[in-house]
Amino acid sequence: MLAVVAVLAALAAAVVAVVRLRARRGIATAMQRATYDVLHTAALAADPLRAGLSPGTAAKAARPLRTLVGAAGLTITDGDTCLAFDGRGSHHSEQFTAAAVRALDSQRSIVLSASDLPCDLVDCIVRGAVVAPLPSPDGRAVAAIVAVADDHPAPGLVQATLEAARWAGSQLALAELDSSRERLAKAEVRALRAQISPHFIYNALTAIGSFVRTDPERARELILEFAEFTRYSFRAHGDFTTLAEELRSIDRYLTIERARFGDRLQVRLQIAPEVLPVGLPFLCLQPLVENAVRHGLSRKPGVGMVSIEAQDAGAECHITVEDDGVGMDPAVFAAGMPETDDGQHVGLANVDERLRSVFGDHFGLVVETAPGAGTKVSMRVPKFHPGVRA
Repeated sequence: MLAVVAVLAALAAAVVAVVRLRARRGIATAMQRATYDVLHTAALAADPLRAGLSPGTAAKAARPLRTLVGAAGLTITDGDTCLAFDGRGSHHSEQFTAAAVRALDSQRSIVLSASDLPCDLVDCIVRGAVVAPLPSPDGRAVAAIVAVADDHPAPGLVQATLEAARWAGSQLALAELDSSRERLAKAEVRALRAQISPHFIYNALTAIGSFVRTDPERARELILEFAEFTRYSFRAHGDFTTLAEELRSIDRYLTIERARFGDRLQVRLQIAPEVLPVGLPFLCLQPLVENAVRHGLSRKPGVGMVSIEAQDAGAECHITVEDDGVGMDPAVFAAGMPETDDGQHVGLANVDERLRSVFGDHFGLVVETAPGAGTKVSMRVPKFHPGVRA
């Protein structure tokens, strides 16, 4: 019997020790737990707000925002309509919206008392509200939150509502920044198409025309290659592609250019099969090849070589495009690959900016060149990156 008691006592002591150990590892103090709760609640509101302000996102953000400020109810309004309401006091929505209009017109917060919110309901709990515009990057708020109070709004509720509005406005500003980046990326692709295509189209049609009489079958093949190349270059969907698709389009481009240059243009490919599915921004490799042909080899007398390599480098894919053409002064690239008078290398600057925008500043182009020594352009692409879906 004593042995059983001893065993039970030992087990009880072990359980207490485990509980204490877990307490030390977890959120041990009230302040830490409160901090965690606030951060967790803020994260619940941040996700929908980062998608922009709409009835759907406002509905998801209203409850965590109300929890943050400690209000009896909370509404998000754009000044025209109540986008979302959480908690008590929704029967005052029209009054809250009207007060939000005044706050947005003056760009200042408003504290409402019970006399500002008359109501016929006997059991109405609304005794006041705090109206706070959501700051915007241009300094002109276009939406507001209204925190409902079941007593005259205390200074703590006022301050909490103002801070929550400031924080929510910053999340909406980040959403607008994300949207602006996306629009800019699409505009850069359109600009890249406009910059590259006219030169190539003119030269391609001239080359095809030279075969129409002398070699009609060759002209037909080139027309089909040209059609597939333009179909890919002007496709309307997707910001990303695979290395395999980009190389396929480059092969069509080089087929047409070889028809123009003849034996003067030599091509060497060295591609690791395992990197072919890697996703990368649409039209980020093709401009490098076009620049190698257009600005490296077209000005070089005799035979020129373009080398394209893609190597497996663990978590990354390393890609290089190199030519043995005329090269150029490295100082041209010292200021971020600026555009020259004839539009030269604007494609490289475009690609560099898009790579950095998608993968980060450590993934821009690396250019090695010198007069008479050709040009080598290198890039690193992560094999897997959030948001990159080819």
